[in-house]
Amino acid sequence: MSRLLETGIRRELYDGRSYVVRPVRGNTAGRSYVCPGCQQALASSLEHVVVWPDDGLGDVSDRRHWHTACWAARDRRPPRGSWH
Repeated sequence: MSRLLETGIRRELYDGRSYVVRPVRGNTAGRSYVCPGCQQALASSLEHVVVWPDDGLGDVSDRRHWHTACWAARDRRPPRGSWH
């Protein structure tokens, strides 16, 4: 079994591009992110997904933390703000 499958990482299409999607369990890091889908705060203590373009050209700054439900609704509720 590939390492990607073991960690729950998957590839998904959005807006004609492929993205890597990694589920994240809540943690106690105390960080807060802004979800590109709803523009609301996303605490690191909540389960969520980290998404980045699957083109191999970017770096860590291309990752975005999404509420899981917002990522699932991305076709109906496209990202705004810092990522699109």
